[in-house]
Amino acid sequence: MSQKKATLIGLMAIVLWSAIVGLIKSVSEGFGPVGGAALIYSCSALLLLFTLGFPDLRTFPRRYLIAGSILFVCYELCLSLSLGFTHSGRQAIEVGMVNYLWPSMTIVLTVIVNRQKTSLFIVPGVLLAVAGIGRVLGGENAFSLSEIGNNVMENPLSYGLAFSGAVIWAIYCVATKKIANGSNGITLFFILTALTLWVKFLLSPQPAFIFSPQSLSALALAAIAMSFGYAAWNTGILHGNVNLLTAASYFIPVISSLLAAVILNSHLTLSFWQGTAMVSLGSLICWWSTRTAGSKKAAREMS
Repeated sequence: MSQKKATLIGLMAIVLWSAIVGLIKSVSEGFGPVGGAALIYSCSALLLLFTLGFPDLRTFPRRYLIAGSILFVCYELCLSLSLGFTHSGRQAIEVGMVNYLWPSMTIVLTVIVNRQKTSLFIVPGVLLAVAGIGRVLGGENAFSLSEIGNNVMENPLSYGLAFSGAVIWAIYCVATKKIANGSNGITLFFILTALTLWVKFLLSPQPAFIFSPQSLSALALAAIAMSFGYAAWNTGILHGNVNLLTAASYFIPVISSLLAAVILNSHLTLSFWQGTAMVSLGSLICWWSTRTAGSKKAAREMS
């Protein structure tokens, strides 16, 4: 496969992932937060079994098998349930934006754990991303702490799960890169996530499923976006332009908000878009700070 084709496939993954926020919320409206998530991950797991197959677990490092499974399942539970338990489409988009703190968190954690070389630009990058979330949650009152607090306390479960998910995914990204040894357990992880959600579904009262063309189409699209997104990203990273794909991935918050606004028929204000741009730009600056530091180090070694 040519690098150009693989890069395009990787860019498709970014678009597919960007649709997840709106699609998960749409599915939850028909099947409930837990039931909808269980259906999404069950269908996604089936698609991954057909496309990627089931991995040979005997070749997996034991640490990756255990830690990777726990971290991935916890993250996906936080992501899907944080969106499913939101009270409106607008709130779902805000909660999704909190989850997108994970790129900057991942870079900070990489610098701490792996002693990744970085420049001082990482500090304003992190501050800008956090300020962007404040701008999103503050609404028209900009960075009003009282308004941010009111928004969060309106649904602390969803906002708390989204933030926890961002932290967990950052840990997953850093940890699995060190211990995976090239293994890809995505199919197994989706199966475990689906089983965990079905257990929760069976052990607690849940709303009845509402089967309609809209809910079924949202379910199909969500499963496709989830499974094919991971498969396409894997292809892009292995055979495409990694630097281009990495840079493009930091614009997921913007694309995600745009698609979610269309899917959920939500009106987003100028202040929201300003905050979204700040989150993306902050993450991009964090990433660039590690690249510029690495380039300077290489230049010194060659001189």
